[in-house]
Amino acid sequence: MFKYEIDDSIFLSLFEIKDAEKLYDLIDRNRTHLGEWLKFPSVTLQADDSKAFIERTRMRYAQDEGYWLGIWNNNELVGSIGYLYIDRENKKTEIGYWLGKECEGKGIIFNSVKELIQYAFDELKLNKVEIGVATENMKSRAIPENLGFKREGELRDYEYINGRFLNRVIYGLKAEEWN
Repeated sequence: MFKYEIDDSIFLSLFEIKDAEKLYDLIDRNRTHLGEWLKFPSVTLQADDSKAFIERTRMRYAQDEGYWLGIWNNNELVGSIGYLYIDRENKKTEIGYWLGKECEGKGIIFNSVKELIQYAFDELKLNKVEIGVATENMKSRAIPENLGFKREGELRDYEYINGRFLNRVIYGLKAEEWN
């Protein structure tokens, strides 16, 4: 099982089926908060939806296509982070992340993204990491901006969420640019 310790209290681990109820509960508690920028809360309506998500992500992990990890703080699930895909041919990936509102502002996502970047370059031997963020989501945009990513462009009307189109900013970081 994939498990990566960030610090004494925070670790990342591959979701297991037994985590489905915890994942659903976290999403349900943060439905409004997450739903402002992300589509998945609107289709995660019961624990079985989280279970199906976990099954899909474990299959993608087994096939080396990407994966999602739980973010655990003091053994409590507080968010998720992962590689949306792993493109071996072009040596790149995209990192996605979300966190429960109660844990924002504590550096959890920043440090988790930092570790996934390091893992992508050192272990997966990739050349580039990308992060895509809704243009108006300034808190989320601060993560790649503070980690040295370059803004590479903006996709207009990228996604339709809550009755409105969202633009998406794409950030990129090449291995040679990483400390």
